[in-house]
Amino acid sequence: MFTTRPELTGTHGMVASTHWLASATGMAVLENGGNAFDAAVAAGFVLQVAEPHLNGPGGQVPGIFVTAHDRTPRVLAGQGPAPAAATIEHVTGLGLDLVPGSGLLAATVPAAWDAWLLLLRDHGTKSLREVLGYAIGYARNGVPLVSRVGHTVRTVQELFTEHWPTSAALWLTDGKPPATGQLHRNPALAGTWERLLAEAEAVSGREAQIDAARRAWSQGFVAEAIEAFCRKAFRDASGRDHAGLLTAQDLASWSASYEDALITDLGDWSLVKCGGWTQGPTLAQQALLLNGFRDELSYVDGIPSARTVHLAVEATKLAFADREAWYGDTDVPLDVLLSAEYTDARRALIGDEASGELRPGAAAGEPKLPAILDSLRGATSGDGATGEPTVGPQGQVRGDTVHLDVVDAAGNLISLTPSGGWLQSSPTIPELGFCLDSRAQMFWLEPGLPNSLAPGKRPRITLSPSMALRDGEPVLAFGTPGGDQQDQWQLCFWLAHTLGGLNLQEAIDSPAWHTTAFPSSFYPRSWNPREVVAESRLGRATLAELTERGHQVVDAGEWALGRLSAVSRSGGILRAAANARGMQGYAVGR
Repeated sequence: MFTTRPELTGTHGMVASTHWLASATGMAVLENGGNAFDAAVAAGFVLQVAEPHLNGPGGQVPGIFVTAHDRTPRVLAGQGPAPAAATIEHVTGLGLDLVPGSGLLAATVPAAWDAWLLLLRDHGTKSLREVLGYAIGYARNGVPLVSRVGHTVRTVQELFTEHWPTSAALWLTDGKPPATGQLHRNPALAGTWERLLAEAEAVSGREAQIDAARRAWSQGFVAEAIEAFCRKAFRDASGRDHAGLLTAQDLASWSASYEDALITDLGDWSLVKCGGWTQGPTLAQQALLLNGFRDELSYVDGIPSARTVHLAVEATKLAFADREAWYGDTDVPLDVLLSAEYTDARRALIGDEASGELRPGAAAGEPKLPAILDSLRGATSGDGATGEPTVGPQGQVRGDTVHLDVVDAAGNLISLTPSGGWLQSSPTIPELGFCLDSRAQMFWLEPGLPNSLAPGKRPRITLSPSMALRDGEPVLAFGTPGGDQQDQWQLCFWLAHTLGGLNLQEAIDSPAWHTTAFPSSFYPRSWNPREVVAESRLGRATLAELTERGHQVVDAGEWALGRLSAVSRSGGILRAAANARGMQGYAVGR
């Protein structure tokens, strides 16, 4: 099996992320005596500066973790809800049939700050200043930008210039987007963080300071600035100007929390995911479906057979059809969806030819899909061919996210998928130095669906960190950016590692694929029932066989899909790997 890099091994600590600066920051914290949680929080804030087109302070961060003392996986629930004024009637009354993919109307309560600080308070050891100082330094003194930042800004340059002047002031220099490697400074963001620190350090004690910083955000100057800004109207993906709905009270009435993780038994292995308010359970559904085909799944020199890819794609279609019918921030029937009886019945639908229908199962009565789906069918995916963000001229974005995994010698293990608050999602709030998210675009505007818009409800998000147990012991944390593709590219990794026998780096480097045979979670919600996007390293014969089976194959190129990273701990040995595609992700450790 060809691999781009070695799988890292060591005994002290491992950090793997989508940007080398974040990984290096996390490792610096570990070297300075911090634990995996300290390292993750420090790295997470650096990602907001280093990959601003993929996440930001106004975004969200779900995670899965275990501690050295409690080996039961827990979920960090870092997704904010819709504002109290966000009703279907309000949005449809504006003449809209979808929540726009950009602008203030699509904003949910910013969750990242509170989630990161909750994690630091309860499981870290460092002070807020010690972990936030790295990001403040990069925001104040500058960070060299990767090429995708300039590309993203170029795409929305006209929008910034004509409609979002505060974003133009931050991201355009003499009217031009930043060049690759250009040192970019965000003094307003650095000032926001420094003011939060100052308010925190007005009280004594590590935990009290962290809680004071949380209040300064949700009940202080940040919340006040967000409410004032949301009263203004700005252009969004609908092509019209709309004001936002967030208020200071929305921020004050919400805080991050912990939840039980979803653990699915797969034999020697168990998958750990967030609940049905994310798309995470689809990975468990896919794995369960494919368990019934284990004798037909095969890898040769790290490359899956055409039969393996076909079966995986068809399993994906069934799992994601169930996502559309049953998942949301509601009572999701996961006990049925993941049951042996239901899985067996669904598996029987997988044939030798590509299916062309969206086929959810009757997990809790008859499934109900949005009536608008037929009108969205048949468009090309747009974002799937490269695995990189697709940004429309009005700022609508698909799949913009980062990922981070950390493990330390004591056994603390965490997987996190921060996202939202992208520089192109909504106008920059000038006094804060960041913008809001657009995650509410994932809601449907039809009443009675699991993912229908409602005040105080979380959108059913694509963000999907992962953990795995081996013989009941937490040993592996992994994940990837990629919107709807996250739990498909993770399936590619999972099969390559657990079935193909590849190590972490080899499994990440193994050829990947995905399908767009279900509605996109991102505006304008298009889908193509038979499309399969695949890396050409699967081989001409495999791509030809998939075509013969009725799949509409899009050759994405040799190295195009996924931005996976992973860390593991077994027998006292720590391991890590990160994706070489895009030349950003790195693992570090010793």
